[in-house]
Parts: sequence; C-alpha cells; structure tokens
Amino acid sequence: MSESAQAEGRAGAFGRLSRRRVFTLLIAAPGGLLALGGAGALWLRGCPPDVPGLGVLGDRAARTLEALGELMFPRLPGFDPALAPGDLARAFDGFLQDEPEENVSGLTRALLLLEAGPLLYDHGVTPFSRLDLDARRAHFESWVTSDELLRRVVATAFRRFLSLVVYDRPQVWAYLGYRGTLRLPTPGGGGVP
Repeated sequence: MSESAQAEGRAGAFGRLSRRRVFTLLIAAPGGLLALGGAGALWLRGCPPDVPGLGVLGDRAARTLEALGELMFPRLPGFDPALAPGDLARAFDGFLQDEPEENVSGLTRALLLLEAGPLLYDHGVTPFSRLDLDARRAHFESWVTSDELLRRVVATAFRRFLSLVVYDRPQVWAYLGYRGTLRLPTPGGGGVP
C-alpha cells in the first residue's frame, strides 16, 4: 500500500477534506465568495462571541458547534439540557486536546465545511451559524440524508459526539431515568447502592 493511501486510511473520510478542497469550494460558491474580497471573508467569518477556556478550537469553530447544539438540543417542556454558552465547544475542545494532529485538523476542517455548507451546497449567502433555526435544521438534515458520503460522515460524527457530551452529564440523567454509574463495593466498605 502506498504511503499516501496509508495516510488517507488513517485520516478516514476527513482525509479527503483538504484545505485546498475547502478553498476551491469557497471560490466556486455562488457569487464567488472570495471574489467579494475582505467583505466576503468577514461575512463568512463574522465576529463570534468569545468562548473562554479553549485550547484547540477558535471562537468561530465554537460558534458553529453552539449553533449545531442549539439545533440538536432545544429546550423542551420536561427536558432542559442545561447547556451554558460555550459548554459544547469546551467539551469538544477538551476531546481534541489528546487527539493526534491529523484528527484535530480533520475535525476542524469539518467544522469549517459545516459552517460554509449553506454557501456551498444550498447556494445561499448565509453561513450555518447565522441561519435561523428552521433553515439550520433543514440544512443539517440534508447532510444526514445526503448522497455525498463526506457530508453524511460529518453529520453522523457531530451528532454522535454532541449526544455523548450532553447525555453524559449528571444534570440530564434524571430526564433519562438514569440513576448514575454503578459504584462497586470497596474492600471493608459498604455494598452497592
């Protein structure tokens, strides 16, 4: 097996998501986002809120994750995931701290692709995190059911990870009927509760 095939295998589906490919897609976007120059880049990037405590992700990636979290975990009667602003981004950032560099770069590129998705695939002029909730939901669901493997993989990866982060929190366990982790007896101590 060639070295490039081995590298692609290690990086998985995100390995095909190179900076060059994202850049090319942005140029090909309707109206040529990059043809707009600095104003186009500012429109895509905007001024995200500051998220303290990030070590790997930037504030723009955090904004994309928060927009996805708002979509996936709305406050409903009888269920409140108690997510403070930045919680999902800090959890994702903490996960990336111990990951190999190729995984970190692949996942951050996947966030960029998700943010630019409405421009690239829907021929819109508004990035993912700035869409209203219904438009964001429709766009993300189109990724879940897409014929393009890369979009399905990105959507599945983010859905699984964010679900793990949210449902692994003790604040949510009561809504699920989960009483917490099983504590094994300690030598000379009490039994299992």
